[in-house]
Amino acid sequence: MALDLETREQLLDMVRRFVAERLRPIEAKVAEDDAVPQAVIDEMKVLGLFGLSIPEEYGGLGLDMEEEVLVAIELGRASPAFRSVFGTNVGIGSQGLVMFGTDAQKARWLPGIASGEIVTSFALTEAEAGSDSAAVQTRAVRDGDVYVLNGAKRFITNAGKASLFTVMARTDPEAKGGAGVSAFLVPRDLPGLSVGKPEKKMGQQGAHIHDVSFDNVRVPAENRLGGEGEGFKVAMQVLDRGRLHIAAVCVGVAERLLVDCVAYASERKQFGAPIASFQLIQAMIADSKTEALAARALVLETARKRDTGESVTLEAAAAKLFASEMVGRVADRAVQIFGGAGYVADYGIERLYRDVRIFRIYEGTSQIQQLVIARETLKRGG
Repeated sequence: MALDLETREQLLDMVRRFVAERLRPIEAKVAEDDAVPQAVIDEMKVLGLFGLSIPEEYGGLGLDMEEEVLVAIELGRASPAFRSVFGTNVGIGSQGLVMFGTDAQKARWLPGIASGEIVTSFALTEAEAGSDSAAVQTRAVRDGDVYVLNGAKRFITNAGKASLFTVMARTDPEAKGGAGVSAFLVPRDLPGLSVGKPEKKMGQQGAHIHDVSFDNVRVPAENRLGGEGEGFKVAMQVLDRGRLHIAAVCVGVAERLLVDCVAYASERKQFGAPIASFQLIQAMIADSKTEALAARALVLETARKRDTGESVTLEAAAAKLFASEMVGRVADRAVQIFGGAGYVADYGIERLYRDVRIFRIYEGTSQIQQLVIARETLKRGG
């Protein structure tokens, strides 16, 4: 159920102030330490950020898609590492459970996810199953009232802190592609589950990804999410929402970069005048503003369509493709506008330039989004 306008504005104002007063001032320290302070994480829990998309009956805020993307845009004005702290709880780590979970599964897990007591992870990617997500090789073999999981996952966000994994595993080795894949809720404390060391990454220091291994992990059959062979359907529907959320974050980062560029260009002088007075600088600002506005409009329109119950597989892919590519171009122009100051660490522009690069890769690469858009367009006849 959508919030009334006054409550929505109060929520957005709260997030806006949290970003400006608590998150922006510690961005450099988080990047240097490669860690978000626990005190800040605790504040996120109190503010309800872990439960943005969890239904109210389970302790969450129960935001609809439009409300969620508006919050994500505000959060995008701070380093993306902050949003990643609770991002899996809001999106891919919880939404399979929200959409496909039984009443018992929801009652067991969702309250802890909403409060932040439980951190979730979405374990789909493997060494040979990234863009080809239907090529999952992790096996789940039925043995009485349990499934025995064996295999390994790669680049799993928040795996180091997760206490619950949504795992895609092949239950029917004879079925081709996604038809033989099932989804499972796998608690971290089950014997045989191990998490590797955090990877060193190009950007988003403070947000961590790990390998996750399963060695004869015995998962209760009651933890299967949906029916056997429905795992790929779970994953794709979860990713529709996740792609919209990421697109919204891209919009927020772009809008933040624009504000920074305008402020810097208005102060920085060359040839006796602020560089903002130079037409070629103005052209870069104009292009960035236009693209950011277009991305915002696409994200919000798609979110509203989803809230009415429409299928938005095409539109979500288009939003993610356009917004993630857009923010890369805006970040590149920001470095150019800042010049040497954009290349050094003091201003944070080079950090954001690195941070946004991943948006074109995770939750489906730009090339996968193009394939989805083309496939859905051909289905619709134009």
